[in-house]
Amino acid sequence: MRNLPPETVRAIKAALVAGLQPFKAQPPERLSTWAERHFQLSPESSHSTGQWESYPFQRGWMDAFSNDAITEVTVRKSKRVGYTKTLVAFIAYNAAHRRRKQALWQPTDDDRDSFVKSEVDPMLRDMRVMRDVLVAGGKDDTLKMKPFLGSVLHTLGGKAARAFRRITVEVAILDEASAFDPMVEKSVDPIEGARGRLEGAPFPKLVAGSTPRVKGMDHIETRENNADAVMRYHITCPHCGEEHPLIWGGKDVRHGFKGGGLGGDPTPLRHVCPHCRGGITQGDYLRVYGQGAWVSHCGAWRYGQDGTWRDAAGMPCRPPAHVAFTIWAAYSPQRDWPDIVREFLEAKAKAKGGENGPLITFVNETLGELWEEVFEKADEHALSRRAEPYRLFTVPYGGLVLVCGIDVQDNRFEVVVYAIGRGEEMWVVAYSVIYANPADQREWDEKLDPFLATVFQHASGRPMRIEAAAIDTQGHFTHQAYNYCRTRERRRVYAVRGDPQPTKMIKGKASLMDVNWRGGVVKRGVRLWHVGTDTAKDLLYGRLLVTKPGPGYVHFSKDLPPEFYAQLTCESRVPQRTARGMEYKWVNVKNARNEVLDCSVYALFCTHAMGLHLYTQLAWDRLEALVQPASGDLFAPAAALPAPAQATGQAGPAAADAPAVQPPEDGPAAEAHQAHEEEDAPIPVRALPGARLAPVRLTPATTAPNDYMAKIQQARQRPASR
Repeated sequence: MRNLPPETVRAIKAALVAGLQPFKAQPPERLSTWAERHFQLSPESSHSTGQWESYPFQRGWMDAFSNDAITEVTVRKSKRVGYTKTLVAFIAYNAAHRRRKQALWQPTDDDRDSFVKSEVDPMLRDMRVMRDVLVAGGKDDTLKMKPFLGSVLHTLGGKAARAFRRITVEVAILDEASAFDPMVEKSVDPIEGARGRLEGAPFPKLVAGSTPRVKGMDHIETRENNADAVMRYHITCPHCGEEHPLIWGGKDVRHGFKGGGLGGDPTPLRHVCPHCRGGITQGDYLRVYGQGAWVSHCGAWRYGQDGTWRDAAGMPCRPPAHVAFTIWAAYSPQRDWPDIVREFLEAKAKAKGGENGPLITFVNETLGELWEEVFEKADEHALSRRAEPYRLFTVPYGGLVLVCGIDVQDNRFEVVVYAIGRGEEMWVVAYSVIYANPADQREWDEKLDPFLATVFQHASGRPMRIEAAAIDTQGHFTHQAYNYCRTRERRRVYAVRGDPQPTKMIKGKASLMDVNWRGGVVKRGVRLWHVGTDTAKDLLYGRLLVTKPGPGYVHFSKDLPPEFYAQLTCESRVPQRTARGMEYKWVNVKNARNEVLDCSVYALFCTHAMGLHLYTQLAWDRLEALVQPASGDLFAPAAALPAPAQATGQAGPAAADAPAVQPPEDGPAAEAHQAHEEEDAPIPVRALPGARLAPVRLTPATTAPNDYMAKIQQARQRPASR
């Protein structure tokens, strides 16, 4: 080195320093302290620029972010409390100070792009400390990923399940967690998906923060309920010296915000202490909030401005592993208290006129509270209490046509059969779980086909069979379902796909789909019908509210298990913000199985595909005369049917009580089924002028096949309605 030119020596030293920089150990430092030395505000997303200075209440969750003893941090917050800035500071802290790999998810790709452009990129540009670790200009520096010396930042949208796979990080952050789907692509819970990326990390950290939304279906609410400690920021009352949080209050309580026009009180606006009833202004609050502390609801934990966690006795202690913070706009110096009151009074006035949007915004984004909506939902317990003493696989009087909905799962077929009667009165006559491997086409033929050939016993003693079935082809074994329906379209086995858009008809348009079969492609091989699922659920929900038997009423058998009712009622109609404004959508608020509901929707599609919803009284009269004629001894005991050939996985009655899943081999019923197969053409039904009816193939429903077939021949000679 002594013989080298000075310029070479300086270059070698600089190279050594740069090369050893990733191994440099930083003294441990809390995020709030580190940010006040290094973090800079950028003009793209701040009213002011320059050095960051945290608010006293922000230091609580910032220090929880950087505390390795805390594995999960949840923040339920309003707008204007500076949470986003603390999140950006945490990202910089992980990259420059901790050198830890991290991932941040936004609800959508557009949200991710906006966050990177307005927050992350300006931060990387303006913070001098980031220049030492940023690997810029490379092909890996994109909107999706930012490489650093010794670490990386993944930025992802939360709409695709693949966004929660393949990466391994030590810090997982979900921003605006309440806006994520309850289940991403019906397969991944976003919180648990992000947590899965932390497995194996020596100091895992999961951070989720958001403005809350609807009570009962909010990710932040769930995480807060699971936290070891829920913290609120307490200030000391200048009148009595007691601690208390800032609360909105209300007309039914004596503390909180009073005056300023609230409740017609014209006195100056103030916050009333719950202990001494003394009032303080916003100026009084700003003079004392710097000495405040975070205190848990249970009083077992406290985090003060000295940066120490303490127990109820005031002794230093270990922090909880999962801590949740709640904060609202009144704490922020950026929000004037009179402006909060003005916003509330205006929102309340609009709510009286029937417009709840501003009030929902006030509750969510200013108070930081969950909006409690009165959902439209059915009561599973009320439905189960009205169950009737008829057996499954039997059809009570009034049931005239059998329709079936089928949902395909990974290891089973879920099947629900309804009997439809006059005025679309409905009876649940079968609920079965048929365990099979739907990936194997033979399983469809060997297990689903026998069920669709099931003989149901009508109360009149006559056998009935399923007239139409709809199979969900979306998501599970699509081409196997396509091929199965392709070869059975003549038997009214429909391939369907749900469409949840509002105002969509229950029976939408059909499109011809290619089918992969035996290594080849059958061009335009099957008709795929689109089902207006939300419209169907609206209709079904309305029918579940009908309390008296008759048109539209839904009957349930006493043999149905509790799981049937839980799945049927698992969704609620809730308001959601969309690009078109506030809309009501059916959402699985329980995150429970919903196969029964889906099957019921597909059964409703069958009724519309067959035109039963358009039947006139004359059409129902003719149908009723064939299935349960008024003449004869209708109350004679029905002939016993043989035991089922396939009872595996059946939900409902015991196998010994179930009817045959294959037509009987001999006897009058066998003759009726043989005649049914021979006489396959649709039967036209006379309608009133102006009505358009889809023809329905009536099931042979008699133990005297010769008389029944004579009636069919006679019906076919009548002209169809034009």
